[in-house]
Amino acid sequence: MSAFGWSYVLMQLPGGFLINRFGPRLTYGVSLAVWSIITMVQGLARSAGAFIGLRTGLGIAEAPAFPVNSRVVAAWFPPRERGFAIGVYTAGGFGGLAFLTPVLAFILTTWGWPAMFVICGAIGVIYAGFWLLTYRDPRQSRRVNEAELSYIREGGGLAETVAESRRFSWDDLFELLSHRQLWGIYIGQFAVGVTLWFFLTWFPSYLLASTIVLANYVSDINLVIAIMAIAFFAQGMSNISWTLVSEMAPRELQGLAGGVFNFFANLGSIATPLVVGFILAATNSFNGALVFISTVTLVGALSYIFIVGRVYRIQLQRSAS
Repeated sequence: MSAFGWSYVLMQLPGGFLINRFGPRLTYGVSLAVWSIITMVQGLARSAGAFIGLRTGLGIAEAPAFPVNSRVVAAWFPPRERGFAIGVYTAGGFGGLAFLTPVLAFILTTWGWPAMFVICGAIGVIYAGFWLLTYRDPRQSRRVNEAELSYIREGGGLAETVAESRRFSWDDLFELLSHRQLWGIYIGQFAVGVTLWFFLTWFPSYLLASTIVLANYVSDINLVIAIMAIAFFAQGMSNISWTLVSEMAPRELQGLAGGVFNFFANLGSIATPLVVGFILAATNSFNGALVFISTVTLVGALSYIFIVGRVYRIQLQRSAS
């Protein structure tokens, strides 16, 4: 798990650069094909070293995914429709896991765990080909008429103005780190990442630790499931923060801005397991860990309220080839 997290975080900025350089069609198609092939190969791994290496490769290959999503939404949808569009693709990810878990269980019990990796990876490879054949930006798509382009353009969408083939420049990166409004969403998304990774890593251990106490007051496990569902519902809602990237980042730097944003979000994958583990080892209690999570989330909420301020698109003062 940590091998994936480290490589995924470190590749966010290069992944954002690749989107700016080659556009979402090629970047996402190649990325999806590579991480799907790595997924298939994981079914053949038979040692811890092989798994660590493949998980590292998976993090590298998957890094451009969410920045590409943001870039595509910015190009195809005016601002008033982006929240719904982001909600749809977010629901797609969690919905696939929710509805296909019985299918995965069937594959596991029938053919074994390697088959799950191979089958899921093969589906990804097939879809990568479908994506490369069918996806185009609005200005390049033959399925979009002038009226639709005008609707996107007049509504504030970036149908024809999102830059491609932009070479990497350190000045571009410094530009994205020099605006108070963007730091507001970076801090806020870091808080979101901390909460998510607490759920993914330490929360199950916390519930085992609290089972005896809960048994004194709660006799129905459905109540525990309901509490977790409410928490994950709120966690899922946090993905609408990607709309701010689409609406605030310079038109020319949509891909790189998504990479920077996701970099800060996934720093939580590194910080949370370490901090919570240190607190637990030092105090032998989850109390301090829960205080840490609560404090970080409060700072994140205040960051969105007070640091972001008015939402508007940042304009570059210069251009790069």
